[in-house]
Amino acid sequence: MTFTLAVAIGCAPLIGAEKSKTDERLDDAASLFSEIMGTPDRSIPQDLLNKAACIVLVPGMKKGAFVVGGKYGRGFAICRSGSGEGWGPPAAIRIEGGSVGFQIGISSTDVILLVMNERGMKRLADSKFTIGAEATAAAGPVGRNASAQTDALMTAEILSWSRSRGAFAGVSLDGATLRNDLDENKAMYGQRWTNKEILTSGAKPPAGAARVLQELNKYSPKKSS
Repeated sequence: MTFTLAVAIGCAPLIGAEKSKTDERLDDAASLFSEIMGTPDRSIPQDLLNKAACIVLVPGMKKGAFVVGGKYGRGFAICRSGSGEGWGPPAAIRIEGGSVGFQIGISSTDVILLVMNERGMKRLADSKFTIGAEATAAAGPVGRNASAQTDALMTAEILSWSRSRGAFAGVSLDGATLRNDLDENKAMYGQRWTNKEILTSGAKPPAGAARVLQELNKYSPKKSS
């Protein structure tokens, strides 16, 4: 057995484990979206979802703090397909940020972002960007009849929500940075593609993304024939 073959065989379980974790995160993203939209009175307003160019789902973002606090999570950005009907392939993202304050504790928070226009979509194609500094953002409204007519909501490139301990509400994520997660992209597509390559290429979604795409399409407007 050659050394190269031995290394490849030895690495195979690690590659499989990473892929399994990625598929698990995709399923967690699907569950997050399904659970939020399954309670219409406390969900993302449907009219805003209809207008969104992309969505970012981050299940279980971790927040730890001891005097200096920080947050980080791994999730997926998914944009409308080229035809405008249905959703395209997921691109993996990391969300990172920090805050300074007298905080003690660790918690897990789910995060959802809606990217509302082409400018915001271009930000997702960057290698990284900071919410609030490079992309205008606002806390999103909640509920089927929530008004989206305020200037902040009408001009924001990104709307953001979080769910912690069962409570779902709009939240400000100013200062948080989103960056490409190349390791996760490799686990999904077999190559270290950038998010720009995934979101603009029409790549075939991986099998593990079937459920999250199904959940998103359930709440997408259907074009009249």
